[in-house]
Formats: sequence, structure tokens, C-alpha cells
Amino acid sequence: MRDNNHASVRQRRVSAELRALRQAKGLTCQQVADALDWSVSKVSRMETGIRGLYPDDVAAMLGYLEAPSKLRDELLVLVREGDKPNWLQIGRGLPSDLKNLIQIENEASALYNYEPYLVPGLLQTGDYATAVMRACNLQLAEGAADQMVRTRMGRQALLSRPNGPTLDAIIDEMVLRRPIGEPGVMHGQLQHLLNMANRARINIRVVPFAVGAHPGLEGPFMIMGFDAQPTLVWQEMRGAGGFLEEGRHVARAKLDWRELGSKALSPEESARFIAEIAGEMPIH
Repeated sequence: MRDNNHASVRQRRVSAELRALRQAKGLTCQQVADALDWSVSKVSRMETGIRGLYPDDVAAMLGYLEAPSKLRDELLVLVREGDKPNWLQIGRGLPSDLKNLIQIENEASALYNYEPYLVPGLLQTGDYATAVMRACNLQLAEGAADQMVRTRMGRQALLSRPNGPTLDAIIDEMVLRRPIGEPGVMHGQLQHLLNMANRARINIRVVPFAVGAHPGLEGPFMIMGFDAQPTLVWQEMRGAGGFLEEGRHVARAKLDWRELGSKALSPEESARFIAEIAGEMPIH
């Protein structure tokens, strides 16, 4: 059973929206509490998801904060389904589909991202992201790819926040060698990886082809650690993404991460390896 002092991933999404709506109105927790005849501690608990959320309370707060009807309906469904484990989402790849990931990612204190096919989204350049978006979304309307790239670039802002999460990324050698985009795009992307690896809170490691089979062959995943909430695992494949929160899923992801870490080159060796491959890529 879930610890009552810890919110489910759906509840955490609702709590984040309540907090964002209140802040957008320029209101304090005390002002909301006074307006709804609640204690300020109740409002605070609702914004952290501690001790659960109740549909009537959430509806009242959303009404007072004048939440758009579409958002209100979406959040109330999440409240009613709050006790369901894990959370699968099937989207169209548009920026709105990334909203849940971005919000929860911003609350994390540590991110552990394994990618076997592509440079992690948090580390992509604009040119690389554009080439990937256009290749993977052939039915996008004109301009939609650019909007998706802007969303991805905006997502990276959390790495520049003073209190942002640490990022430990492990990537397969295939990621470095697959030519993405026009000549020069991959060279610029690999140079960007080297620059990001110099940041104090970012580690980048490479799993070389020579190690053979490993747990990462099953696909990409990201483990998300938090200061005051349970760990989540995010998995994404072909337009579907999901947060896994059950202990067995989290434990397996952590085991796979440790195994990948044992097979990966060190950050220093990885930087030299990336630089070597970058030197083989056309600059223009």
C-alpha cells in the first residue's frame, strides 16, 4: 500500500496545477484559505498532495481560482483516479502532451536518463531536435515541428536553475554515431554534449558497442528522484509515455541503471570518446 504521506503521480500532477494556478493569480495560501473558509494548512497539504486529495475540495479550489473548464475536467478525473498505480499517456507528440512530464521533471532533485537511440531531450541542440521531430512525425501540420522544438528547448531551462536537478545521462555509442540532420548538425550536437558535460551537476557516460548485450537494449527510461516524494520512472515509446511508481517497476529500473553504470565508460573516458567521434563528423 502507498504511504498516506506520499502522493501518487496523478495527485502530484493535480497539486502542481493547483499551486501554479494560485501563483498565477498572485494569491497566498492564506488568501485562498480565507476565501474558502479553510485552514491554511489544508491549502498547503492540497498543493503538496499530502494525505490525499478529495474531488469536492479540488473542485472548490479550481472554481475559486477560475481554472479553464478543460483543465478543471482533466484534473478532477486525475483526482478520482488518484489511487490507481502508474500512469500511461497516449499523445500526439504535441507540446501539450509533454506538460505532465515537464511539470514533474521540474520538481525532481535528480534525473537518471538512459537513451539507446537518441541524444536525451534535455541535452539536444535545436538543430538536432528539429531533425528528429521532422523525421519521427511525418504527419505534423506545418509549423508544428517548430513548436515542438521550442517546447523541448524550454524544457531544458531546468538544467540552468540554481536549485535545478542533477542529471546523470548514459547513452549508447549508437547515439553518437548515427548521423542526424544535415552535415554539421551532429558535429554541433556532440560539441554541445561536451560543453554540457563540463557543468557541475551534469554527468554524461557512454556504453560502447564492445560491451555487447545489456539491460538498456529494452529501451530508454528515466528515473526521477525527489526530496520528499517517492521515486518515479518515466518510459516513452512511439507516442506513448508513462510514469511507473509501483515498487517492482522502480526497483527493476534502478537495477538496470546500476548494471548500465557498471558497463559505461567513466565521465572522463566518455568525454574523450565523444570528442574522438565528433572529430570524424563533418563540420559543415
